[in-house]
Amino acid sequence: MRADIADWIALNMIRGIGPRTANELLRKFGLPAQVFSASRLDLELCRLKAETIQELHDSEILNKANDEMGRLEALGMNVMTLRDENYPPLLREIYDPPIVLYIRGDLEQAGRLPCIAVVGSRRASTYGVNAAQSLARDIAGSGLTIISGLARGIDAAAHRGALEAGGYTVAVVGTGLDITYPKEHRKLQDEIAERGAVISEFPLGTPPLPQNFPYRNRILSGLSLGVLIVEAAEHSGSLITARMAYEQGREVFAVPGNITSQNSFGPNYLIKDGAKLVQQWRDVIEELPRDIREQILGIERSVGTDVTVETPQFEVVEMSDDERRILGLLSLDVPSHIDQLIMACNMKSSNLMNALLALEMKDRISQLPGKSFIRRL
Repeated sequence: MRADIADWIALNMIRGIGPRTANELLRKFGLPAQVFSASRLDLELCRLKAETIQELHDSEILNKANDEMGRLEALGMNVMTLRDENYPPLLREIYDPPIVLYIRGDLEQAGRLPCIAVVGSRRASTYGVNAAQSLARDIAGSGLTIISGLARGIDAAAHRGALEAGGYTVAVVGTGLDITYPKEHRKLQDEIAERGAVISEFPLGTPPLPQNFPYRNRILSGLSLGVLIVEAAEHSGSLITARMAYEQGREVFAVPGNITSQNSFGPNYLIKDGAKLVQQWRDVIEELPRDIREQILGIERSVGTDVTVETPQFEVVEMSDDERRILGLLSLDVPSHIDQLIMACNMKSSNLMNALLALEMKDRISQLPGKSFIRRL
């Protein structure tokens, strides 16, 4: 790593200096090294507390930063600073961009590909998980990057959908990169790092404190051209992400939900407030800048104001009569147990299991824990 990286890491580690203050200091003094060498009077004029100024003038903080660099190298992780050429350009535009990004994987591709954030409830319904995974799979398959937060529920479904499509996905986390939160997503985090990137602005060892996640959310929206909300309760953090997206001038999309569900409050409210209603992946693509939209959808010809768009061709999946019968019995949002299907379809259990296996292999259904099945979008 470059020698000056330690100065950036050290400034990012100072207590009492958040992203907004750090950016103000950099605008005033230029570089982190110049912030550390500034006089007490100049720092007091920046409204810094006495203990913060003391820490800036204490050489121990640079020792901690050098130790941090050693740990990062041992873990195979990298650091990107606000002044690096490959820093994501959209993220650089927000009011308070992170001055340091800890990276596991390859973040540079996020600066080259258009990004869409997909976020939502941690306590997602089966319908929400199904919708998020399907939409993320189709959006990633069209060549866009899927950004999400590695949380339970909608976030995890979005990452998995992107990975299923062989696409690129970035997880923005609210902890240090040496901590997996939630713990059960360790394997998913490893897969994302191999096929995309896991990033954080927080130093190593930072636990999942509640106050970290609003900071994380501004990065989610800041990296993206738009934010897609799939299920969010009234006081959900996903609505904070949507508000930040509006403030950053990003598009906001929402998947409508059942009006009797608490998780539908967020997306339905956003739609009433002007968010784009999303039923399929093209609803997202059609709101993107023209050059990106035309590249993805494939313009065949344009005459005056009449534009003919080439419609993507999807493979037709052949199914047996048994498979069609079972598929007709399955719902998109309510799982059906194997015993219910045996009673409803009037088939031998062996034939039923063969048909269910075939439908799973064709990506038409998903098996849930406890031998329950659900139809995929």
